[in-house]
Amino acid sequence: MIDVMRLDGKIYWVNPHMIESMETTPDLTLTMLSGRKIIVKNSPKELIDKIIEYRRNIGIERQEVL
Repeated sequence: MIDVMRLDGKIYWVNPHMIESMETTPDLTLTMLSGRKIIVKNSPKELIDKIIEYRRNIGIERQEVL
């Protein structure tokens, strides 16, 4: 799980494997695989860095496309 900050300043934990897409409008909106949308204060770069670090910590450094 990675932490994100909602617009109200509360910390929220999400499973990065469930993020389908990210869009800045101008706030960062995460669309989850379930269709739920979460608007966060984090920048796209910050969130991508957290996802990369999370994947390193669990031993997934690359995603192979077959």
